[in-house]
Amino acid sequence: MPEVTPGARAFRSPYHRPRLAAERAQVSSPAMDPAKIVDFVITLAVLLFAVSFHESAHAWAALRFGDPTARDLGRISLNPLHHIDLFGSILLPALLYFTSGLLFGYAKPTPVDLRNTKNPRLANLAVSGAGPASNFLLASLGVAALWAIQRAMHLPQLAGPLWEVALAVVRVNLALAIFNLLPIPPLDGSGVLAGLLGGGAERAFARLAPFGFLILILLSSTRILGLIMSPVFGFFEGILRRILA
Repeated sequence: MPEVTPGARAFRSPYHRPRLAAERAQVSSPAMDPAKIVDFVITLAVLLFAVSFHESAHAWAALRFGDPTARDLGRISLNPLHHIDLFGSILLPALLYFTSGLLFGYAKPTPVDLRNTKNPRLANLAVSGAGPASNFLLASLGVAALWAIQRAMHLPQLAGPLWEVALAVVRVNLALAIFNLLPIPPLDGSGVLAGLLGGGAERAFARLAPFGFLILILLSSTRILGLIMSPVFGFFEGILRRILA
């Protein structure tokens, strides 16, 4: 959620392998499975690009509304080095992936000073929504790639790996968009709602902000987060199946 005192943004993908059916990885052995390592590298690469695109979208939208803070810090960039946090973007995802099969992490916050904008409420709405919108765009491009690859299956040696990458693009970006639209600070959904509803919502989210990460941890640890997000993923998966049918 972009604000005068920005909070860290989080990204999470619940996928072990990029398949049409979501599944949690089953860790049966501490040994390093080469296929699992390849899966991790592909998914992490997609995540790093997706989160860079996401944060750049926040920075670009802020600039459009008159705040150059993020631009001046070089945050309008697809270079992951401008956005990643060593622990939150690399070490934590690796640790979680190889112990639980899940990917979870966070990037450096995108600094936004709404005082530089003419209409802070509208700016908050647009800047907060820009991140998830950018991931929906990338997911749509991934779907288009899947459609094209499906029609090139006469080249299986090429189509197979490309299919896995394109499906990872769809999965990861949908995960980013949907997760960040949850109305829990510091996620973008809280900024979107605050922009739509105005002062009362802004004050409510400001009071909730110190407990945001604790709430997310509790939701994840009790699997409530999965229960919330699974139907939404199911909806988009149904659309994907119909497109590729």
